[in-house]
Amino acid sequence: MKLSILFLGLTLTLAAHAQLAIQGGTVYTMEGPAITNGVVLIKDGKIEAVGSAETVALPDGYKMRQAAVVIPGVIDAHSTVGLSGILNIGADQEQLEKSAPIQPELRAIDAYNARDPLVAWVRNFGVTTVNTGHAPGAVISGQAMIIKTHHLNVSDGPVSSFSMVMGNLGTGALASGSAVPGTRAKAVAILRAELLKAQGYLKKLELKDPDKAPDRNLRLETLVAILKKEKPLLITAHRHQDIQAALRLAKEFEFRLILDGASEAYQLIEEIKAAGVPVIVHPTMMRSYGDAENLSFENANRLHEAGIPIALQSGYEAYVPKTRVVLFEAAMAAAYGLPREAALAAITKGAAEILGIGDRVGSLAPGKDADLALYDGDPFEYTSHCVGVIIDGESLPVAKR
Repeated sequence: MKLSILFLGLTLTLAAHAQLAIQGGTVYTMEGPAITNGVVLIKDGKIEAVGSAETVALPDGYKMRQAAVVIPGVIDAHSTVGLSGILNIGADQEQLEKSAPIQPELRAIDAYNARDPLVAWVRNFGVTTVNTGHAPGAVISGQAMIIKTHHLNVSDGPVSSFSMVMGNLGTGALASGSAVPGTRAKAVAILRAELLKAQGYLKKLELKDPDKAPDRNLRLETLVAILKKEKPLLITAHRHQDIQAALRLAKEFEFRLILDGASEAYQLIEEIKAAGVPVIVHPTMMRSYGDAENLSFENANRLHEAGIPIALQSGYEAYVPKTRVVLFEAAMAAAYGLPREAALAAITKGAAEILGIGDRVGSLAPGKDADLALYDGDPFEYTSHCVGVIIDGESLPVAKR
């Protein structure tokens, strides 16, 4: 069965749950060594079998596709794509609400534009899954969601409509003039105060007494999800003192912390490792100014060498086209010491595990979602091109970049 969709003036014809056989000169499964002359069988949107061409028989009726290199679909562990639009005008910039410093109740799913051209743009490089949501710029700017990049309707089924809460400690969270917060200490204080309110709200809920039940409070309900460890709190923090403040808060309130950005994480290796906190490392090519003035191209490798779980990200950029390409960020991290397999894992399996979706995506294994990216050469080589993207078993058109 085929489904035709009119999108941006083009008619896209997608094979709905086609039976596919993908053959690659090299197939990186992320579940073991790379397979030379490998084959991935896809049926009903899932991976059916993976192996060498000598061991995986091609069933009748499967459509064959070939590429030089096949990898799992690329995962961007932190993005604002779909909230920040490609035009860079007020009408398509939904990534940050500045009316209050703490707004965890703001949901990415309520603002995400699945049809923004920027979503298709990143997909053309092999990005199949994004953890996207509100940008740094407030102490808590809102929620993130995880969605695949082939959906033209946000209701078609995000992987997670609420993946985590997005926080920020550092200069980016501070307000100007007499507005709150004006200092780092104030930012941490108001976040701590809100978490204390959430603790009180949770205690009232746990009484299960209708007469003492509190009125619904969307802000505190979201923070309760953090306190109950149902959702992690991602905190963007670049300077060492901001990273330490985030670690102290996580220890005090016993929530699941994900450090984000963390330009100076290489100065706090032992503290981060002892806390058992994963890091979504800043884009390797992030501009080194402001809080990130001490960033290192070797940051990802230093964290990896210490055994700290890492993922890479495109992050948020204030200039057109509003996003980086996480594939290139991984390539640069590899150029500056991160082992090749580790760099690939940071945008596939490792990213999926940090985001809590490793049972569905991030590697090529039977039963997992059939999300693949196909290249005509080394994916980390700038002159290579993505020549095919498959998401949930659907083969999508790719504009060569």
